[in-house]
Amino acid sequence: MIRVVIADDHPLLREGLRRILEFEQDIDVVTEVGDGQGAINIARSKNFDILLMDLNMPGVNGLEACRVIRREKPNIGILVLTVDDSDEKVFQVLQLGVAGYLLKDVDPRTLVESIRKVFSGQPILSPTVTGKLLGQLAHPNIPKETYGLSDRELEILTHIVRGSSNREIGKSLYISEKTVKNHLSSIFRKLEVDDRTQAALKAVKLKLVNFE
Repeated sequence: MIRVVIADDHPLLREGLRRILEFEQDIDVVTEVGDGQGAINIARSKNFDILLMDLNMPGVNGLEACRVIRREKPNIGILVLTVDDSDEKVFQVLQLGVAGYLLKDVDPRTLVESIRKVFSGQPILSPTVTGKLLGQLAHPNIPKETYGLSDRELEILTHIVRGSSNREIGKSLYISEKTVKNHLSSIFRKLEVDDRTQAALKAVKLKLVNFE
């Protein structure tokens, strides 16, 4: 059972999300909260798997709540669900290492599947957010510094920024998923990051990936 907490300051939206999720036999909505401090308090007092987090809430906002919860309860998967797709906010949140970033116009089925993917350890980015990452690479430059990454690792890093899964990367490069995972471990170590999202962000920042 996937245990979910909803954090949003709009009661009608919380109710709508709860109704959507209650139809799923493998998802249990533990509780709802209306602000960031409430989310922090629940993370400290209850056991659950996924936090659906709005960013723009009164008092302690979602960004600060994400920062605290990621530090204190790193095993909770935070799936941001917001209307804010500004470049600044997207990069601020992703740098915290959240599990996913979706916009509130997402359809219910995609939301449910995203919760399941985050629960299984897969990062989730909306197409808009992925586009912003790629947009940072609109003017490609050949990287002068590869930070020890091999050509194959740079290829895989390119696919990570595009949002490809391990299976998709393996199929594209004609290698096994196990080999992809081994390369990912090496990439994370060399870039000094913990997950795919942070690797994608660092690739953009360091201009390690070229799109031609």
